[in-house]
Amino acid sequence: MSYSFNINPNNFLKINTIGYYNCDYTRFNMPNNPNFLNMLKNTYGNTDINELIKARDIVCNILQIDITDIINNSGISNWVIVCVPRARAFKNYQANQLMFREAVNNAVNKINGAINGLDYIIRTKDTYTTHLGNATKKGHFPWNTGPEPYPGITRDTCSIDEDKIKDQNIILIDDIYTNTVNIDEDCIQALYDKGAKNVLLYVIGYTV
Repeated sequence: MSYSFNINPNNFLKINTIGYYNCDYTRFNMPNNPNFLNMLKNTYGNTDINELIKARDIVCNILQIDITDIINNSGISNWVIVCVPRARAFKNYQANQLMFREAVNNAVNKINGAINGLDYIIRTKDTYTTHLGNATKKGHFPWNTGPEPYPGITRDTCSIDEDKIKDQNIILIDDIYTNTVNIDEDCIQALYDKGAKNVLLYVIGYTV
């Protein structure tokens, strides 16, 4: 079951947008927090593969239920599903660090009315990984030197297939939404700038 929320226009986003989320995100290891999302980030690339598969399958099951409901309640038959790309260039991640994306891919291929658009947005240039902020400042991630979020960062650092985005109804998927980061807002606006007809945001966790 998903819950709706409103994303207001700001410097990153020109149009009011509807978002959906599955559960609250509080803090890693807090009671009832969706810690499987942190596991799927696999920042160090050394998480046990069996644990990653379990987390991937949890996300896949959630997506199948929630995205199916959103599509069925929308009155629109076909939706293109795309992912907010991770902060670094796609080529700089190991396969075991892209298993949230794999979960989305697996779910989309099982949902009626969903078109797999995961390759329509690909990060080609590194940006700042915001959730590593404090650790980066302490010197733990010296490679985390890309630009921090700014209006237009998606357009400037991603390859976006305009021909496949134009005139489409799009559900943009991310793992966690935090309303002060603005990566999701900027990605929504990039899709509209490329001619998307409608854009909805869906996230598993909503930061409270």
